[in-house]
Amino acid sequence: MIELDHVVIAVPGLTASAAALTERVGLASVEGGRHAGWGTANRIVPLGETYLELVTVVDATEASSSAFGRWVAAAPGPRPIGWVVRTDRIDHVAGRLGLTVSEGTRRDREGRPMHWRVAGVDRAMAEPALPFFVEWGEGTMHPGRAGAGEPGVSIAEVRVRGDRALLAHWLDGAHVPVVVEPGGPAVEAVVLRGPAGEVVIDREALAPR
Repeated sequence: MIELDHVVIAVPGLTASAAALTERVGLASVEGGRHAGWGTANRIVPLGETYLELVTVVDATEASSSAFGRWVAAAPGPRPIGWVVRTDRIDHVAGRLGLTVSEGTRRDREGRPMHWRVAGVDRAMAEPALPFFVEWGEGTMHPGRAGAGEPGVSIAEVRVRGDRALLAHWLDGAHVPVVVEPGGPAVEAVVLRGPAGEVVIDREALAPR
C-alpha cells in the first residue's frame, strides 16, 4: 500500500503563516508540535486522510544536525518543499530502493506521543519531485484527523517538476494524485478541492504581502 499522506510547506514562522493561510484561502490549522532531534516544529491543516504540514525551524543548532532540519532551513521563503506518501511496509520499500529507515517522534497538542518511521528523506531533499515515505506507529493518531478539518476539502493533486519515469519507479507503479511536468526537480503547488472549487497553494499564495 502506497498512498498520499501530506505535503510539507516550509514557512518562516508558524503563527503568521497560519494566519495568512486562513485569511487568503480560508484554511484553518491546529497546533502540531516539536520534532525531537530535528530542530523543527509544525502546524497541521487536517484534511482527513491527508494534511498540509506547515513547518519551521525553532532551533537552528539542532536543525543543522538533522537532514529534515537542514532541508527546512534552506527553503527560500514560504513554499511547498516536499510531499510524503505513506506505506504499511516501509522496510520492504526501503529494501527495494536501497534506503535507510529512521524514526521520528513528537507529542500532539493533547500531549500524546506520536511515532513514525521514514525513508527517503535525503533523496527527496535532493530530488523534490520524489516523495519520501512514512509509516505511522501503532496507536498514533494520523495528523489529518487532528481537529475538525475543512468539510469536504481534499487534496486534488500535487504538482511537481521532474523525471516522470523516475517517479514511477520510486512509487513502484502506485497511483497517487501527482502531476509531473518536465524541468528542474521541485514541488510547484498543491491543489485542494472543496465545495467552493479549487484552491492552489503555491509560493505566490504564501508570499508575504
